[in-house]
Amino acid sequence: MSPVYRSNEPRLLRKALMLRNIICSTLLGFVFAVSMATAQADTQAPGTNHEFDAGSRISLQQLSTIQVDNLIITGKVWGFLKYHHPSVVGGQYQWDYELLKILPTVLAATDRDSADAILHAWIASLGPITECNPCAKLDKQDFQLVPDLDWLNDTHLLSTALRNDLNKIYHQRSSAGTQFYVSLAPQIGNPVFDKEAEYKELQFPDAGFQLLSLFRLWNIVEYWAPYRDQIGENWDNALRESIVPVTLAKDRSAYELAMMAVIARIHDTHANLWSSLQVRPPVGACQLPVQIRFVEGVAAISGYANDEAGAASGLHRGDIIEAIDGVPVSQLVDSWRPYYAASNEPTLLRDIAEGMTVGACESAQLKVRQVDGLREIAVSRLPRTGPRNRVTHDKAGATFQLLSDDIAYIKLSSIKSADIPGYMERSAQTKGLIIDIRNYPSDFVPFALGQYFIDKPTKFVRFTIGDLANPGGFKWGPELTIPPQASRYAGKVVILVDEKSQSQSEYTAMALRAGPRATVVGSTTAGADGNVSPIPLPGGLRTMISGIGVFYPDKRPTQRTGIVPDIEVKPTIKGLRAMRDEVLDASINEIQRHK
Repeated sequence: MSPVYRSNEPRLLRKALMLRNIICSTLLGFVFAVSMATAQADTQAPGTNHEFDAGSRISLQQLSTIQVDNLIITGKVWGFLKYHHPSVVGGQYQWDYELLKILPTVLAATDRDSADAILHAWIASLGPITECNPCAKLDKQDFQLVPDLDWLNDTHLLSTALRNDLNKIYHQRSSAGTQFYVSLAPQIGNPVFDKEAEYKELQFPDAGFQLLSLFRLWNIVEYWAPYRDQIGENWDNALRESIVPVTLAKDRSAYELAMMAVIARIHDTHANLWSSLQVRPPVGACQLPVQIRFVEGVAAISGYANDEAGAASGLHRGDIIEAIDGVPVSQLVDSWRPYYAASNEPTLLRDIAEGMTVGACESAQLKVRQVDGLREIAVSRLPRTGPRNRVTHDKAGATFQLLSDDIAYIKLSSIKSADIPGYMERSAQTKGLIIDIRNYPSDFVPFALGQYFIDKPTKFVRFTIGDLANPGGFKWGPELTIPPQASRYAGKVVILVDEKSQSQSEYTAMALRAGPRATVVGSTTAGADGNVSPIPLPGGLRTMISGIGVFYPDKRPTQRTGIVPDIEVKPTIKGLRAMRDEVLDASINEIQRHK
């Protein structure tokens, strides 16, 4: 179906005429069902072009297969030009609006050749490509990840003219290493996207801006995500399969859900649609007064969110929820899975568990397996009091505890760097020290704490950083080293981790496990490490990605894999019912075994 939109009064300047003539001669008389969007001869730098401030004026009811094919190439070409064409890299164009100008003609093209001719003419209208001096180089031995640009030479995908255009632009890229739409954070190196407009006042539906949102996100991942090679699926397929649901979303909520599904396919726990979690299923203003955790593959009660209401509910630790309001939990998980961004399965189940009893402010009918059998229990949902991700799995009580004369315990959820020397002095005569990172550290302590557990300067991590001169490429950085503390801890060190250990927690575990007497006990962590890079999207939406690559010194990855424990210990239903912390128990046994 042809797009329906309202164009401005046409202003036929030189660029529009050139583009129209090339298209007309190429299409051999094809009559467009829509008018070409207005173009201007002079460049329109960001902040000076207001043509689409009130919306894209593109409305769509459906998309044909050829339209989807043409949009895929348009999105890839638009993203490539954004980070490679000297005029765009130099900030001479409001690049979002350039996409919105070209979209109507692309949508009207009846075949691939016609669309390629439109893109070829568009590139020509951007101005000549000057020769670089010096030109950027790509020495693969310096890179952990190189740009994925084989498609530039795909004869089945692109016309000869378009291939030549793109290759010329690529080979003439400057070594200056500057970009208008992205920069690198000083001293850290994660990409910064502060030139991306949010379009907060956007009215939905707006097919043009919704496509822009998809293309922006897809290309940011393609060129600036350090873990692009660990997504686990074909990123091109994600683009193809997302065009229809994103573009044809009929209201804001549908658009947010469609973008949430795209983001989930990045498989990065950092990369949620953080602005819009209220539309992620299940939805509602109330929640059952219990905490749920997936244990031994089932949804189990692990505690109470409200002690009084929880105790009165008839639910107990270790009870297994098999169905909610008549729907099996396994079916609920399968239906919600596409909207949860998670690096691995334990983290996905962690996030689903934290909100799975959300719903209307009324009673929920539960099918629950308790110690004495299967029961149907009605439990009232209560108003939600805030995010559940503040729940930790560490030991209740003080930050530092002496579990016995021989064993000390420190949890990082309430740690303060300034208190560490005192804690280590109190631990000096113990045989073992347990560091509990089944939480998110309240302070940055990898060096302040890690220095007590090593005997010599010890490398524990290395990073990869994006290369502005080679978008899509990530270079190896040097290893980081922990210097030893003069008063070293001589006992056994046991580090506790699980699916609650994420990002800084994982980085801290890497530092602490570098010690020769350290052992990691627990289960797979969240697998999302590296400083985050926020990404604004049209409509005021916000997401982010892990912005730098985090690896062990020997170049083993941590993303998605997480911190792999030396001794795997997971909670059990029996342990929940007995009120036991089986991971902590195992760490105590490990210390006692080494006495």
